[in-house]
Amino acid sequence: MTKIKAAITAVGGYVPDYVLTNEILETMVDTNDEWILSRTGIKERRILKEPGQGTSYMAIKAAQQLLEKAKVDPKEIDLLIMATATPDMLVASTGVFVATKIGATNAFSYDLSTACSSFLYGMSTAAAYIESGRYKKVLLIGADKMSSVIDYTDRTTCIIFGDGAGAVLFEPNTEGLGLQDEYLRSDGIGRDHLKMDAGGSILPASEETVANKQHYVFQDGKTVFKFAVTNMADACGRVMEQNRLTSQDIQWLVPHQANKRIIDAAASRMGVTEDKVMMNIQRYGNTTSATLPLCLMDYESQLKKGDGLVFAAFGGGFTWGAVYLTWAYNGA
Repeated sequence: MTKIKAAITAVGGYVPDYVLTNEILETMVDTNDEWILSRTGIKERRILKEPGQGTSYMAIKAAQQLLEKAKVDPKEIDLLIMATATPDMLVASTGVFVATKIGATNAFSYDLSTACSSFLYGMSTAAAYIESGRYKKVLLIGADKMSSVIDYTDRTTCIIFGDGAGAVLFEPNTEGLGLQDEYLRSDGIGRDHLKMDAGGSILPASEETVANKQHYVFQDGKTVFKFAVTNMADACGRVMEQNRLTSQDIQWLVPHQANKRIIDAAASRMGVTEDKVMMNIQRYGNTTSATLPLCLMDYESQLKKGDGLVFAAFGGGFTWGAVYLTWAYNGA
């Protein structure tokens, strides 16, 4: 019996129209373009300005683009996984709402949240459903409206994050193409270094938490950077060792777009040259769960059937890992 692999067969994405440049940030907080660019690699980021719209708005747009481009009937979708750190609201699942709005009436859905690693973990989850043989089409969406939880007077966070969404469709493949292997890890030591204090069950919203700005993301930048550099690079090395891969076997590194220096460290560990690294951090910043699929959206035309891709991410918690996948179609 031919073994079933879970292959990505379509890609979609969406970023808001409003562009928040480094020059605009200079008028909002004590920073400048040279300082931001040299430390992060970011020139600009997209911000969702539409009133009353949240993460689901962008997720729906990305999913609709994918379905239209791939000519897929949404009723054929078996499962929709919503990877996000900024759901529309607590309790009510954002993924369920997205599935209904795109017409995926035969799908079940749920949210998956592991901060910036959400999409990477979602890839593992989607692949397991496909490989089980019980599901044929799994739509994985990564989307975040980070601007909703960012303090634009805090230069340690407001320069980094942007809004966006990306989507991929996983389907069975019997040619050996698709998700090949993974190395996923987590460590609760990171709980206090990248977080949002209030709004959860420990510290519910109150006048005091709002006044204290505890509903914004807090990041201990130096600690997070140290852990991210070490662990994301290590995960890439581990997944290559597990599969006896050399740099010649990898056509593309698809890294989480958190910081260019972190990306460079991962590429160096793998022995991959800069022309093999998907990079759009300069245009979008860190869109959290959306960075990996947005890379695929931007580079799709350059991808070829059989290409070896290594995906890598690091997120709050801490969570991190790498996935090795072979591409299933010619993007051009």
